[in-house]
Amino acid sequence: MRSKLMVCLLSAFFIAGCAQADPNAGAGEAAVKKAVQAKFSGIQINSLKKTAYDGLYEVVVDGNQVIYTDKNANYLLVGNLIDAKTQRNITEERMRDLMRVKFDTLPFESAIKQVKGNGSRKLAVFSDPDCPFCKRLDAELEKITDVTIYTFLYPIASLHPQATERAKAVWCAADRNKAWDDLIKKGVMPSNGTNCDNPVAKLNELGNKLKVSGTPTLIFADGMRVPGMVPAAHLEKMLNGERAQ
Repeated sequence: MRSKLMVCLLSAFFIAGCAQADPNAGAGEAAVKKAVQAKFSGIQINSLKKTAYDGLYEVVVDGNQVIYTDKNANYLLVGNLIDAKTQRNITEERMRDLMRVKFDTLPFESAIKQVKGNGSRKLAVFSDPDCPFCKRLDAELEKITDVTIYTFLYPIASLHPQATERAKAVWCAADRNKAWDDLIKKGVMPSNGTNCDNPVAKLNELGNKLKVSGTPTLIFADGMRVPGMVPAAHLEKMLNGERAQ
């Protein structure tokens, strides 16, 4: 994609000035979209809208990549848009919104369900049994209560060749929660084998569809996704609906 784009490398200082620049910008979004398509025919536009920064338009292209352009599509910016006044990463916030997941549509019947305390808060985790960061996350989750955790077995075979068989063995165990805990905490492989109907292949397809590129990946009840290990203190805030700005 980047080879097809004319990239304007702007610093945060310059971007801060965009909010006050180009006072005559008044091109309609449809006209801007048409200009982008005419000059960059290889771009598939999912959405285009005017930002709060004068003369700057947000373009979401195929794959949910966020880029920016001017009203005449003379320049394209690929990178992070920083609001210098608030120090907010506007692009990062937008990307989080674009990557939201409809929580209630997740196949919870294919997850290992653990209810802690009253289970009132909800969290889904895509996890690989051989992922060291998944093990660290599990240790942090031990410190959290009043939450229902849905663990989706998501072995990444390219990184962990044995993980798929281990995930299947966990699913085939009579007590999946115990099998998962023994494996992720103690490294003890279930002895029951892998000869049962399991959702591992379907979960792999789901993860690819949702563009889950690494483990752990956390999905909160409001659909917000967070990749990577999160400390318990931050998990508490996120489970209560607080989001980093």
